[in-house]
Amino acid sequence: MIPEQPTTPPPLPRRRGFDWRRALLPGMISAGSILAVFGGLAWLIAQNENWPRIQRQFFSVDHMLAALPRVAHGFLTNLQVWLIAMACIAVWALVLAVIRSLRGPWFAPFRLMVMLYVDLFRGLPALLLVILFGFGIPALRIAGLPNSGLFWGGVAMVLSYSAYVCEIYRSGIDAVHEGQRSAARALGLNEGQVMLYAILPQALRNAVPSLMNIVVALQKDVALLSVIGVRDAVREAQIYTASTFNYSSLVVAALLFLLATIPMARLADWITHRDRKRRLQMAEET
Repeated sequence: MIPEQPTTPPPLPRRRGFDWRRALLPGMISAGSILAVFGGLAWLIAQNENWPRIQRQFFSVDHMLAALPRVAHGFLTNLQVWLIAMACIAVWALVLAVIRSLRGPWFAPFRLMVMLYVDLFRGLPALLLVILFGFGIPALRIAGLPNSGLFWGGVAMVLSYSAYVCEIYRSGIDAVHEGQRSAARALGLNEGQVMLYAILPQALRNAVPSLMNIVVALQKDVALLSVIGVRDAVREAQIYTASTFNYSSLVVAALLFLLATIPMARLADWITHRDRKRRLQMAEET
């Protein structure tokens, strides 16, 4: 005999109220651990007998305020070089990546030249390139070419970073499924049209998270131009230090770089997190 089925639905589970302790406890524990660790470090530093001397030499408020206008003016030079170099790197590296990704025997010499370029400039330290270009080319006094160390130092940064960005672009191109290329060729597109309309839009989207890290690194490495006499933030801080024998101006330069790089680093993290969510959503849909 089949048992009689209940005619009324089971009661809904009782909703739990908002538990403030459960919500606040993890945050309070995190804040407490942070305060304990950094408070302990601050106490240990303050108890050191040499700390007053270090404070006067590196963290003097009077010297920081005195050096701030000069260092800030030099930091504007850093930002200008960074923006111009970043635009040049984005275009030049994309050209190199496209050339290296071209197929067919006719493009073999060009692919070889790009590969040699990447191996050369990726293998040489950026500091060495800045010194060679910033001092060497102006010393040649070639007619029609600029003799500014700032210009050639910027060129060295562009050539060095383009080798890295080229490989990032190429990895994005290689990440595009081969079926996309085949489908575009089936529609009658030639090699250039396939690259322009089918491959590059997807490749650039794949490369954005890695490119953001390059942007942050480039902003810091622009300070290398100070070794060839460019009066950027680091050079202005060094000049102030040489005249006062106080290193607080270098701390000012460091703080300015942090003010510029930390927001970009958080932006890079946000873009990477957003890209990860997009990929997971696409994987779930497929």
